Amino acid sequence: MAQPKPDHKSTQVQAARIGVALVVTMGLWLGAQSLGAAMGWDGRIALVFDLVALAAFMWTLFGTYRIWRQRQGK
Repeated sequence: MAQPKPDHKSTQVQAARIGVALVVTMGLWLGAQSLGAAMGWDGRIALVFDLVALAAFMWTLFGTYRIWRQRQGK
């Protein structure tokens, strides 16, 4: 089996980071929503968690788009 090219390995590492970020963000966001509902937190606190999760999801979207564009150029 052929060894992956160095730039291909870099792309794999980036994709793995994005995948981990998606899973962790979703888990933390769901946990924060559940905890907030159970403890009766104010809606403003939930909004903060929503905005942080949205920022993380946007980062993963842009990262995925960047990987896709890199692969289109080859």
